[in-house]
Amino acid sequence: MTNNVDHILLVCASCRSGESADKVPQALKHRLPREFVIRSVNCMAGCERPTTIGFQARGKAQYLFGDISTDEDLDAIVEFAHQYLRSGDGWTNATDRPLALFTKTLSRLPRIELEEAL
Repeated sequence: MTNNVDHILLVCASCRSGESADKVPQALKHRLPREFVIRSVNCMAGCERPTTIGFQARGKAQYLFGDISTDEDLDAIVEFAHQYLRSGDGWTNATDRPLALFTKTLSRLPRIELEEAL
Protein backbone atom coordinates (compact mmCIF):
# COMPACT_ATOMS: atom_id res chain seq x y z
CA MET A 1 0.00 0.00 0.00
CA THR A 2 1.33 3.41 -0.85
CA ASN A 3 1.12 7.07 0.15
CA ASN A 4 1.02 6.26 3.88
CA VAL A 5 -2.31 4.50 3.36
CA ASP A 6 -2.25 1.14 5.03
CA HIS A 7 -5.80 0.81 6.33
CA ILE A 8 -8.83 0.16 4.15
CA LEU A 9 -12.51 0.82 4.82
CA LEU A 10 -14.60 -1.29 2.46
CA VAL A 11 -18.13 -0.24 1.51
CA CYS A 12 -20.43 -2.72 -0.18
CA ALA A 13 -21.46 -1.44 -3.61
CA SER A 14 -24.29 -3.99 -3.83
CA CYS A 15 -26.13 -3.02 -0.65
CA ARG A 16 -29.41 -1.24 -1.26
CA SER A 17 -28.91 -1.27 -5.02
CA GLY A 18 -25.62 0.57 -4.71
CA GLU A 19 -27.15 3.65 -3.05
CA SER A 20 -24.83 3.28 -0.06
CA ALA A 21 -21.78 2.94 -2.26
CA ASP A 22 -22.10 6.65 -3.01
CA LYS A 23 -23.53 8.08 0.22
CA VAL A 24 -21.35 6.33 2.81
CA PRO A 25 -17.97 7.24 1.28
CA GLN A 26 -19.09 10.85 0.90
CA ALA A 27 -20.20 10.96 4.53
CA LEU A 28 -16.93 9.45 5.80
CA LYS A 29 -14.13 10.58 3.51
CA HIS A 30 -13.15 13.70 5.48
CA ARG A 31 -13.75 12.13 8.88
CA LEU A 32 -11.49 9.08 8.76
CA PRO A 33 -7.84 9.14 9.78
CA ARG A 34 -5.57 9.96 6.82
CA GLU A 35 -4.13 6.43 6.93
CA PHE A 36 -7.44 5.10 5.57
CA VAL A 37 -8.58 4.74 2.00
CA ILE A 38 -12.22 3.99 1.17
CA ARG A 39 -12.92 1.34 -1.45
CA SER A 40 -16.24 0.26 -2.88
CA VAL A 41 -16.37 -3.49 -3.40
CA ASN A 42 -18.94 -5.88 -4.75
CA CYS A 43 -20.99 -7.95 -2.35
CA MET A 44 -19.50 -8.82 1.04
CA ALA A 45 -22.39 -11.24 1.80
CA GLY A 46 -24.07 -8.99 4.36
CA CYS A 47 -27.16 -8.74 2.17
CA GLU A 48 -29.62 -9.34 4.98
CA ARG A 49 -28.06 -6.49 7.00
CA PRO A 50 -27.12 -3.68 4.61
CA THR A 51 -25.23 -1.37 4.53
CA THR A 52 -22.13 -3.52 5.04
CA ILE A 53 -18.75 -1.98 5.89
CA GLY A 54 -15.44 -3.77 6.36
CA PHE A 55 -12.08 -2.89 7.90
CA GLN A 56 -8.77 -4.32 6.67
CA ALA A 57 -5.11 -3.63 7.35
CA ARG A 58 -1.98 -5.63 6.86
CA GLY A 59 -1.20 -7.65 9.99
CA LYS A 60 -4.51 -6.85 11.70
CA ALA A 61 -7.78 -8.61 12.37
CA GLN A 62 -10.49 -7.84 9.83
CA TYR A 63 -14.03 -6.72 10.67
CA LEU A 64 -17.37 -6.69 8.91
CA PHE A 65 -20.23 -4.55 10.21
CA GLY A 66 -23.81 -4.50 8.91
CA ASP A 67 -26.99 -2.46 9.34
CA ILE A 68 -25.02 0.77 9.04
CA SER A 69 -27.81 3.20 8.28
CA THR A 70 -27.91 6.16 10.66
CA ASP A 71 -25.68 9.12 11.44
CA GLU A 72 -25.03 7.50 14.84
CA ASP A 73 -23.79 4.37 13.02
CA LEU A 74 -21.47 6.46 10.86
CA ASP A 75 -20.15 8.26 13.94
CA ALA A 76 -19.43 4.83 15.46
CA ILE A 77 -17.63 3.73 12.28
CA VAL A 78 -15.40 6.81 12.51
CA GLU A 79 -14.74 6.15 16.20
CA PHE A 80 -13.91 2.52 15.45
CA ALA A 81 -11.58 3.59 12.61
CA HIS A 82 -9.51 5.57 15.11
CA GLN A 83 -9.56 2.66 17.56
CA TYR A 84 -8.57 0.19 14.82
CA LEU A 85 -5.73 2.44 13.67
CA ARG A 86 -4.28 2.65 17.21
CA SER A 87 -4.47 -1.11 17.75
CA GLY A 88 -1.34 -3.08 16.95
CA ASP A 89 -3.17 -6.22 15.87
CA GLY A 90 -6.66 -4.83 15.24
CA TRP A 91 -8.19 -7.09 17.89
CA THR A 92 -11.01 -5.59 19.94
CA ASN A 93 -13.65 -7.11 22.15
CA ALA A 94 -17.29 -6.31 21.48
CA THR A 95 -17.47 -4.30 24.70
CA ASP A 96 -14.48 -2.18 23.64
CA ARG A 97 -16.04 -1.11 20.33
CA PRO A 98 -18.42 1.85 20.06
CA LEU A 99 -21.78 0.94 21.57
CA ALA A 100 -23.65 1.61 18.31
CA LEU A 101 -21.67 -1.26 16.71
CA PHE A 102 -22.32 -3.76 19.50
CA THR A 103 -25.08 -5.63 17.64
CA LYS A 104 -23.81 -4.75 14.16
CA THR A 105 -20.64 -6.84 14.10
CA LEU A 106 -21.09 -9.54 11.46
CA SER A 107 -17.61 -11.02 11.67
CA ARG A 108 -14.10 -10.65 12.98
CA LEU A 109 -11.34 -12.59 11.29
CA PRO A 110 -7.96 -12.98 12.96
CA ARG A 111 -4.93 -11.45 11.31
CA ILE A 112 -3.05 -13.60 8.88
CA GLU A 113 0.25 -14.72 10.33
CA LEU A 114 2.79 -16.09 7.92
CA GLU A 115 4.41 -19.11 9.48
CA GLU A 116 6.84 -21.66 8.20
CA ALA A 117 5.25 -24.83 6.90
CA LEU A 118 5.99 -27.92 8.95
